[in-house]
Amino acid sequence: MPASERVPAVGDGLTGPAADLALLTHGELTVRGRLRDASNAVLYCAVAYEGREAHAVYKPVAGERPLWDFPDGTLAQREVAAYLVSEATGWGLVPPTVLRDGPYGQGMCQLWIETAPEGEDDGLLALVEGEEPEPGWKAVGFAEVGQGRTALLVHADDPRLRHLAVLDAVINNADRKGGHLLPTADGHLYAIDHGVTFNAENKLRTLLWGWAGEPFDAGTRDVLGRLAADLSDGLGDRLSGLITAVELQAVRDRVADLLGTGLHPVPSGEWPAIPWPPI
Repeated sequence: MPASERVPAVGDGLTGPAADLALLTHGELTVRGRLRDASNAVLYCAVAYEGREAHAVYKPVAGERPLWDFPDGTLAQREVAAYLVSEATGWGLVPPTVLRDGPYGQGMCQLWIETAPEGEDDGLLALVEGEEPEPGWKAVGFAEVGQGRTALLVHADDPRLRHLAVLDAVINNADRKGGHLLPTADGHLYAIDHGVTFNAENKLRTLLWGWAGEPFDAGTRDVLGRLAADLSDGLGDRLSGLITAVELQAVRDRVADLLGTGLHPVPSGEWPAIPWPPI
């Protein structure tokens, strides 16, 4: 690995995300268990290096199921690409994520996130009675809840979710479900499971449609402007090793379109707008 691309060792005096990346890259992975509800192999691991320990999720490429509509690259590569774009926004929405060798070959390794205890977070998604959301909530659509009844699916009018909706539009996330949202006790929000992203075709499927058609705020426009510049330089170079040239150009085009309209995207009508199951 060239010196300019080397991930520093933990002993280099790093702190914060840089130290997390070093630990994930250099640390010894020990598999502790498997998350059996996942559609691909997802292993819960301990990772240790130079006196520091943490937990991580390891998704080996060997455990991925082929997807007909994502024929190029790997889920692991797209997970890392999503992390790089998230970091470029400055919003820190995706946990530290690297591509590395592990006990079952190359795969994605991501820092395990401890979520806030149940009841300590105000809630991000809900099913409510009525046809209009209460103040502080945004409507997504109606959902069947059994016995011929429907309820309104809503999400919080939360700036963290709004940033995530923009990130998902940039990376063309085809599977943003409620279970992918990880609020922490300190108020941060992380999002996980970005294996089906970066398709060159419009495949945006999400529960975060509450701002569809609304204008971006000034901060978001600034972030998109910086992304557009970075995609033509450093970020684009890093992504080129993870997604195809066609997919990378599609990212640039999506950012340009978002800047051009100045609006949150709306469902295309050509692809199911909400993933199933939604949670």
